[in-house]
Amino acid sequence: MTNTNTSTSTSTSTTLVIGATGTTGSRVTARLAAEGHRVRAASRKATPVDGAQAVRFDWNEPATWAAALAGVDRVYLVPPIGSSDPAAVMLPFLRQARATGARRAVLLGSSAIPAGGPAVGQVHEELPGLFPEWAVLRPSWFMQNFAGHTPHARSIREEGAIRTAAGDGRVGFIDAGDIAAVAVRALTDERAPDTDLILTGPEALSYDDVAAIITEVTGRPVEHRHLTFEELRDRWAAEIPLEFATMLAGMDRAIAGGAEDRTTDAVARLTGRPAGTLRAFVERDVRERDVRGNG
Repeated sequence: MTNTNTSTSTSTSTTLVIGATGTTGSRVTARLAAEGHRVRAASRKATPVDGAQAVRFDWNEPATWAAALAGVDRVYLVPPIGSSDPAAVMLPFLRQARATGARRAVLLGSSAIPAGGPAVGQVHEELPGLFPEWAVLRPSWFMQNFAGHTPHARSIREEGAIRTAAGDGRVGFIDAGDIAAVAVRALTDERAPDTDLILTGPEALSYDDVAAIITEVTGRPVEHRHLTFEELRDRWAAEIPLEFATMLAGMDRAIAGGAEDRTTDAVARLTGRPAGTLRAFVERDVRERDVRGNG
């Protein structure tokens, strides 16, 4: 099914992308710029981004908010990384954004956290009352978790293993590029979704399935090592605060119970094309690493 909404005028709208150098934010920024939209790319170091105006922004420094919001009428929101209470800083910012003229907000949430739930769920619950045009993107687990410098990617490279407490539970892993494609439609189409959208890839896979696909594509043996909730919590707690580590391990436990065993057609409905598969993602990652010489 193709998207039937038309894009808003590129000459009258400015979109603030928070986290513009991050996994989804960089892709949202690039897509907006490619479509001719005016973009303000917010990051803690005001890192230059092609096709966008770079601006310094820090959730924990309210003095950076006004300059980021000046002249902005729509915002892509990536919550502060690692925070178990993002509402504490996000809600004051969102009230300021609305007061200074922003009309549309698109929030990056999580398929595991509904409106009113913990962490970003508190922001989700408040968003419809703050903005007349809105959307909450609730993607499943990112395929990018298996690439780059993430914990899974490191353990795959160094140990040939993926460690989780997800058991045999399945997940509709999604490519961040597909999340960004939906975000751009939610930000720029004439009508905002005004709802939350569960975003998944086209198939639900167990981590055993993931390990098998990576093994087949790369030719390097990878296995899924099953941990208990406590083992995973403690493993995470060595790197991040215990409260956040407990929440992440709890998400794996929910996967084991079937909470993420689903797929949706939201990517196709919003963008007019199907979501990409994990196999295609891994094949692309291998090609890109070969080009970079990081094989």
